[in-house]
Amino acid sequence: ALRAALGQFVTGVTVATTLDAAGDPLGITVNSFNSVSLDPPLVLWSLGKQNFSYDAFRSSGHFAVHVLGAEQKEIAERFAISGDDKFANADWQAGELGSPLLTGCNAQFECRTVHQYEGGDHIIMVGEVLRFASEGTAPLIYHEGQYSAGPTPLTAKLPEQRKDVLLTLVRLRQHRG
Repeated sequence: ALRAALGQFVTGVTVATTLDAAGDPLGITVNSFNSVSLDPPLVLWSLGKQNFSYDAFRSSGHFAVHVLGAEQKEIAERFAISGDDKFANADWQAGELGSPLLTGCNAQFECRTVHQYEGGDHIIMVGEVLRFASEGTAPLIYHEGQYSAGPTPLTAKLPEQRKDVLLTLVRLRQHRG
């Protein structure tokens, strides 16, 4: 009953990625992604303690979050399944900190892990956004256990001045140490 009630909240669909201790890419579909702060730029998501990639995310020191577009249901489903080679036939490259970056996503956030909080049967991962990209296309959404296309955005892309402001904040933060 609680799961059904929680399913009434419409969420976006994201994939979080990192590297394991051997340097192999790992990823998982998550819908718990949220912004925390713009100064410093922080985001969060939560990971079940029973998840196969739990130890890798806890120890890597970095992760990337990919906001999926409406046409990326297959990616959401692939990264939601445990045990498969999720990166087989996936188009990706290593980010600045090493986290795998999937191409063609609605948005990407490369993060340095700054906090990890216990949250019942999950760990809450908080990361400082070091780099980001946004396409501004229709999002993939999740509601009552089903994926569907979200609304078409009002603008096709974020205005360049908004990107520049956030990048400036990130660079100032890095410069300050």
